[in-house]
Amino acid sequence: MLERVALHQTRLRTPGLSLDGRGIALGSHGLLLFPSLDRLVAFFAVYTQSQPLDDLMSRLRVEVLRSKLGNREVALILQIDASERMDSMAEVVALAGGFTFTGGGRYWVQYRDAAAPYGYDLAEVSPAQATYLLHHSAFAQGYDVERTVDLKALFLRLSPRRDPAAGAEPGPRWILAEQGLGAALIHYLRRSDVAARVGVCEWPPLSALEDTPVRRYLFELPSYPPRMGRLLSSTPGLQVFVPASAGAAVEVGHRHPIELRAIPAFRGPGLVLFRGRGEPPLEIANLPVMGTLDALVRIDVLHKEAAAAKPSVAPSTLRLPLRLFPSQRAPSDVSATWIEPQQLPLLRKLLYVLGPDTLRKSSLAIAPQGAFLRMARGAMLLPLGHYYRALAPSLYVPAGYETVPAVSPRVLLSAIDVPDNSVVILRHDGSPWVLPESGFISLETAILEGTAWAPLQTMNFEGLNEPLPSVQLQIEDPGVRPLRDVEIDAP
Repeated sequence: MLERVALHQTRLRTPGLSLDGRGIALGSHGLLLFPSLDRLVAFFAVYTQSQPLDDLMSRLRVEVLRSKLGNREVALILQIDASERMDSMAEVVALAGGFTFTGGGRYWVQYRDAAAPYGYDLAEVSPAQATYLLHHSAFAQGYDVERTVDLKALFLRLSPRRDPAAGAEPGPRWILAEQGLGAALIHYLRRSDVAARVGVCEWPPLSALEDTPVRRYLFELPSYPPRMGRLLSSTPGLQVFVPASAGAAVEVGHRHPIELRAIPAFRGPGLVLFRGRGEPPLEIANLPVMGTLDALVRIDVLHKEAAAAKPSVAPSTLRLPLRLFPSQRAPSDVSATWIEPQQLPLLRKLLYVLGPDTLRKSSLAIAPQGAFLRMARGAMLLPLGHYYRALAPSLYVPAGYETVPAVSPRVLLSAIDVPDNSVVILRHDGSPWVLPESGFISLETAILEGTAWAPLQTMNFEGLNEPLPSVQLQIEDPGVRPLRDVEIDAP
């Protein structure tokens, strides 16, 4: 029989129960009672999302209790130092479908709730032979301990849930490869320029009929290109894991029900690999010696005779002509135009309508074949010349064309072998024009010095010097009838 604890009450009957600083009845321990193990797992799944278990793992134990009627329930017993901690746990226990008790030793009473803000106390203490005697407002039951449950072993028995989104984000990975695939994966990652470390792990034989240990390659990757994700995770013999804590990783496409980062048992120095599809986890007590891929790739050593031998026939150089091919895409990045010499006077007139910012950021080079105008933007606004786009800061091709073969601009510049500080212009026929960078001047300067390359021409009109015919003008008041002198013919 329980009774509510009143405010400022000083005497409690339950052994081991006392009042804390807030006047709440609290024992030295808390007992969380769950009807089954899955409800205990649900409690840890919710609680570890916001609270770590660092200060509780050494002070808690899990026991399977058996009542006199043969019913089995699971109890989580832990030391409690403050009612605030007990309040947060009681909320999670209620969510998981359990009951919260406080006390110590044999006698336990229901923890406080909305009906009793200061907790509960026993109206009368009666002797009992059970290991734990739990008093609730709805029942009173005695339990004996059947067995103790190892909490880490319980977490290892939990199978990760299927979650296609798990592991989709980039980040570090662990890869476990069967012995026959380890060497091939090393060379594949090395050829793909993926940084990784690799070691060999051993496990006992799978059965008593085998006498050799199971060996697998363990790869540690800081990251890998997204294109490799599906290949690595779908290849038989390869398993990719996402680190969940310092000492645990879960297979890609699965998620563990417990937040493993909150559990100190999964923070190293070993590694636990939680596999999906109902497979048991793999425990590595201590990580093996890890080496970089560069140290493990195959190295070919030449003999002295082979190294000293010279080829009898010089290899021929492969050369391909550079062509410009019309592009199917719309012209973009047009930033220059080549203007014929006869259009230079018209260019000078059009430059007067450009804004100061455009003049300051544009440059012009004058050559006997014409002028090459580079503009940061707005080159297509000038209806003159042939438009060009920039493949690189010093390489231009006609707008609407692409280079064939499609090599990088750096390779093109090295193949053309142009001097430094030069601008290369590929014409429509593929031949290059080279202009020195020193030949470009600011466009605003070029306008002021325009008489040197495009003088303004005047137009001669016939008859400008002939005298005008004599015209007599009279200034007088038009009067009331200004049109009196106009004669109108009758229809």
